[in-house]
Formats: sequence, structure tokens, C-alpha cells
Amino acid sequence: MKSTGHKTAAEVPMLDLSRQYASLRGEVLAAITRVCDSQRYILGEEVAAFEKEFAAVCATSEAVGCSSGTDGLWLALAAAGVGAGDTVITTPFSFFATASSVLRAGARPVFADIDPETLNLDPASVERKLKASWPGVKAVMPVHLYGQCADMDGFDRLADEFKLQIIEDAAQAVGATWNGRRAGSLGVTAAFSFYPTKNLSAFGDAGAVTTDDPKLAERMRSLRNHGGKQRYYHDEIGWNCRLDAIQAAVLRVKMPHLQKWNEARHERARAYGRLLSSAGLTRTGADSTPPMTLLKTLPGAYHIYHQYVVRVRDRDRLRAFLSERSIGSEIYYPVSLHLQKCFGYLGYSAGDLPEAERAAQDVLALPIFAELEEDEQRSVVEAIAEFYS
Repeated sequence: MKSTGHKTAAEVPMLDLSRQYASLRGEVLAAITRVCDSQRYILGEEVAAFEKEFAAVCATSEAVGCSSGTDGLWLALAAAGVGAGDTVITTPFSFFATASSVLRAGARPVFADIDPETLNLDPASVERKLKASWPGVKAVMPVHLYGQCADMDGFDRLADEFKLQIIEDAAQAVGATWNGRRAGSLGVTAAFSFYPTKNLSAFGDAGAVTTDDPKLAERMRSLRNHGGKQRYYHDEIGWNCRLDAIQAAVLRVKMPHLQKWNEARHERARAYGRLLSSAGLTRTGADSTPPMTLLKTLPGAYHIYHQYVVRVRDRDRLRAFLSERSIGSEIYYPVSLHLQKCFGYLGYSAGDLPEAERAAQDVLALPIFAELEEDEQRSVVEAIAEFYS
């Protein structure tokens, strides 16, 4: 059944941005009008105000707005001094930009395997790579996947032992914490995305980088503006990846609501756990193998559930079954990065990173957003139970 733009009783969208917009429409339009009246569309006072407010959200001294999360990753790496001849160890189970940004900085990505319980980069796997004496390792870039911080205790230990920089890919984790510390304040630099599907979202592409080092922030502000502090004078080769003022204005309207939205996502994740368990979909025992496995939240992590992802049996058939019933779902991610065609020259083969490869075969994201209703969640779980019955 094709969507007509209106949700019927049977439909459950993967994400419905219109519900959030309806609650903020007046504020958002007023903010956009303010920018239009100012005629200052690139950087300027609106972006500077956003940067100050977002730094406070992340408990850092500095935030630098940019044009996307992808550009944010490049800025974070470049400002930290990662470049030609360097190696960055990162996860193969992430969005493409995690690895492509390393290449854009001139460095080489090396993939380590993931923790099968969280799907985040596994410090033990990274340690094995480091002890194998990979040449030129300058940084480790963990991804706070789906909104849960990676095991930063493990990565901090490795950074101290091997004299490495930690650069956070926090694109999915605005508001997440690790032992009370905010995502974005856990490494030398951290990159965020405000793509429209994110829990803090712009009305287009937008991103930011956070740091506690004013010199790194100053360099990123230069790099995002063609490598110059003064118009037509260029200290180095930079890029055009500035944040526009309309996106900054929209984000400033949304930021005061972020904690409330994250708490709502957290509660919807808890509801899924209860409903899936009550339906017998996650049961364990000698006589049965559950068709679904829930991911683990680590004790030190506050998970903001940018996505609610489960591991399921017969994933592709289940997804087709849900689609027939107008229930949204997604696969994050169907192909591990080390097996992507464009990275073939790195020399990886199937079987090299088995946990990431297994995850690519069985992960499924279920609908989750702050305005999702409990009866919609019940419909999702009932449909899954019907499929496995």
C-alpha cells in the first residue's frame, strides 16, 4: 500500500518529522524570518550564538559549526594533525563518512572489529591491531553508534598506553553521556551531524565539531573558510564547509527541547523492551532460541537512541513482512565498510572482521522518535510476533 501522506491506523512510519515541526512551527518560522531580515546568511552572529550554545550542550569550551557531519569529521581529523602517512583505527560498522573522512584527511583507515553486544568498536580488537605494530597510528576514532557512547574507559587506556589521540565520531549521539561526561567532550575533537533524521536535526545538512582546545577551534574556523582568517588571504589549503545561518537558527530553536526529546526516546526504547519481552520474542531457555536479540547498554552509558536497533533471525523476510503492513524499518548497515568495493585496495576479505560481518546480516532498526505513540509501538511488536508465530 502506497502512503498518501496521512497515517492510517495500520501505518507506523520509521520517522515522522511533521509531528515535531507542528509543535515548533511558529518558533522556527520566526527564527528563519530573523535571519532573512538580517540578510546575514553565512556564519555571522547567528552561527556564533549557536556555537556558544552547542558547546554548553556538550560541556566543552568550543564548538565550530560546519556544513555537515562529514565535513565535521574531516575538520576534527585535520585540526588534530592527522594527515598523509598517518593511520587511524576505526570501526567498519558505521556510516560511510567515518572511513571516507580519514582518507580525505590524507590518512589510511584501519578497521578493527566490533563488540557483538553493543555493535560499537571493541577496544580489545583495537588493542590487537596496535600490538600488531600497524605503522603510523596517530588516532583512534570510535563511533557512538545509534546513540550509545563507545567504551571510553577502554579507549582512554589505549590512548595513554600507545600515545594516541581519541577523535569521536559523535554524529549520532548529541546528548549521550559516558560516566556522566557528555559525548563531544571525551576526545581531543568530536564531530556531530544535524542531518534531518538525527535527534537534533537541521532543515538540511549541518554539522559541528567540539573541542576544549582554543587553538584547534581557531584552526577549524580557518579550515572551514578556505584556510583563511581574513578574506582573500589563505594560510593553508582549507575547504568551503561553513554553517549557514538559517540552519543555525533552526538548531537554536530545537536545542532547548533536546533533553526532553532524548528522554522520550529513552522511554520508548524501554517500552520496546517490555513489549518485545512480553511477546516472547526475546525469551531465552534450553528449549528455544529467541528470534530477536536486544543490544546491550553498557553500565557507564546514557543511551539517547538515535536508532532502536535489534538483531533478528531471517531479517530480510521480516523487513518485507513489515513493509507489506506499512511499518517502517531500516538496516544500519547492510555492508560492512571493510567489504565496500571502494575500499578494496585496503586488502580486506570476507571473514577478516566476523562480528561486523554478522551484524550486517541481522540488524534491523525499528521506528523510534520522540513523538512515537505507544499504540504504534504495540502495532510494530504485534506484527513482528505474527511473523515469527
